[in-house]
Amino acid sequence: MAYRKLGRTNKHRRSMLASQVKDVVNNERIVTTLTRAKETRKFVDKMITYGKNGSLVSRRKALAFLHKDKKTVDKIFNDLATRYATRNGGYTRIIKMDERKGDDAQMAILELVEGDAK
Repeated sequence: MAYRKLGRTNKHRRSMLASQVKDVVNNERIVTTLTRAKETRKFVDKMITYGKNGSLVSRRKALAFLHKDKKTVDKIFNDLATRYATRNGGYTRIIKMDERKGDDAQMAILELVEGDAK
């Protein structure tokens, strides 16, 4: 699977992505750069898919990725899994914003979509 390195070492990148996934799950939206949002989206969708599966193996995989944050994993498996039960993917949306003033990086909002597919 091709992925973006985001100018970081493997451990730093994985930790940053896990942190952003936690923030998206807990706050249901974050503001970040466009490239980080595109990379984080993959992992948010994967965590919600684990929640919909609901097995013990899926819960352990989610706990391992999210650094054993039980509160966040419980929200994924209890709240988000039931919210997106009939939806087959596409749990997040990326909305482009203006560039950041300091370094001219393209900013974006990464948020969870509302409930069922129409």
